Amino acid sequence: MATNLTAKSTNIVAETPFVNVQAGSDDVVKNEEKQLAMYRRVYVWELPVRVFHWINVLSIVVLATTGYLIGNPQTIFSTSEAYQQHWFGWIRFAHFTAAYFFFFNFLFRIYWGFVGNRYSHWSSYLPYKKAHFQSLWETITTEVVPYNLHGKIIIGHNFLASFSYICLFLIILLQCVTGFALYADMSSFFLPQLFKWVIPIFGSDAIVRQWHHILMWAFIVFTMIHVYLVVYFDVFEGRGTTSSIIDGWKFEKDEDLKD
Repeated sequence: MATNLTAKSTNIVAETPFVNVQAGSDDVVKNEEKQLAMYRRVYVWELPVRVFHWINVLSIVVLATTGYLIGNPQTIFSTSEAYQQHWFGWIRFAHFTAAYFFFFNFLFRIYWGFVGNRYSHWSSYLPYKKAHFQSLWETITTEVVPYNLHGKIIIGHNFLASFSYICLFLIILLQCVTGFALYADMSSFFLPQLFKWVIPIFGSDAIVRQWHHILMWAFIVFTMIHVYLVVYFDVFEGRGTTSSIIDGWKFEKDEDLKD
């Protein structure tokens, strides 16, 4: 197995309490037994992946906030039109600046998907083996329609999460394409000019703008679900899911590290 463990990796013995339920009875035996489990720190998310994640977070926050204001200019500060006010120029500047960070950060993640470790590699996102589809089905039956209560623990992304990230990457791509297409008439920089062909395909500037706005809400909905699931798994699995995107490490049982 290609798991990265440092020489200083610490084995942790955890006492996991569990209770026995008598067959044919709803009464739970009050006395608790304890089961020893050996955990190891596993380096899952490399520094470039973590940097990509947090740049993405900041970019999306700035883009969504400023994008909403651009689409619905607020008039509470002055009776003048939004484009005549200096603050609105800064809103547009922040939006366009964040867009460049967002775009080049996305390109970097595409590159890292080819050179990164097994958890960030594209092979862990695209199911192409029978075992991958079995893992996808197991995740659905364990977490989405939970009639299977003993699914296998996945160290990186399970294939259901991976599928959602592939969809997110496609949304990012479409958001970048529509955004630069709208920006092309306002910029002489070569990059936006590469996307001038987009508006004729969609039919009009207004349609492209509408799709750009809809995709903003797709990011917001995805973020809400993503944060909920991260907190959920961090609380119920206790494997360091939240802290792993900061320091890169997770805690895994020895049996889960075996292929």
